[in-house]
Amino acid sequence: MASMMQPQIILLKEGTDTSQGKPQLISNINACMAVADVVRTTLGPRGMDKLIHDDKGNTTISNDGATIMKLLDIVHPAAKILVDIAKSQDSEVGDGTTTVVLLAGEFLREAKPFIEDGVHPQNLIRSYRAASNMAIEKIKELAVSIEGKSLDEKRSLLAKCAATTLSSKLIGGEKDFFAKMVVDAVIAIGNDDRLNMIGIKKVPGGTMRDSFLVNGVAFKKTFSYAGFEQQPKKFQNPKILLLNIELELKSEKENAEI
Repeated sequence: MASMMQPQIILLKEGTDTSQGKPQLISNINACMAVADVVRTTLGPRGMDKLIHDDKGNTTISNDGATIMKLLDIVHPAAKILVDIAKSQDSEVGDGTTTVVLLAGEFLREAKPFIEDGVHPQNLIRSYRAASNMAIEKIKELAVSIEGKSLDEKRSLLAKCAATTLSSKLIGGEKDFFAKMVVDAVIAIGNDDRLNMIGIKKVPGGTMRDSFLVNGVAFKKTFSYAGFEQQPKKFQNPKILLLNIELELKSEKENAEI
């Protein structure tokens, strides 16, 4: 009798959705499929751009998966995971963000009828793991190693890889030109995998073909002082002074005059 009198224990705040089991799984899958459908049409060389208008009134046009996923205001917790995988793919690899979202969406789409038929999710995950291992084995069979090849062969292989990734971007029309530039830039770093040593300076105006690679350090600084026409524009073997203070005059904080 005492056990029947115990009050009901409520752990969750009011208004919490406590649905569970098969209906919740189906709901999660549907939400993820809806997100995947949003970015589906941006994939590939014929992919279309998306125009996203946010609540602040900002408008963004992009066909980059990670950018679109960041801008989508997704409330559903399961669908938010798709946004996270797109972000982590972008930070780890820097490419393939749309592909990751679409693959995740398709895996869930394929799993949906099995869930409806009552197959346990753990069995599905076990099957996906087995399929993943088989896919990795197949990729290892097909892989082409660049170890021990000459520099020219390595360059041509890397240029092909770079050109493939540029197909769907804005510079797809000039992909051969940019692919060669990218490979030269990466090879110039040497064996250091510090890609942050490669910088991109944007200069408005000009055509895409006006882009060039500076094998060194480039400063985006214009000549804008009086009489700069007479100044020499090139120095051979100069002495270089390194300062950790600025030489430009700053206005004083206090009421001081110079």
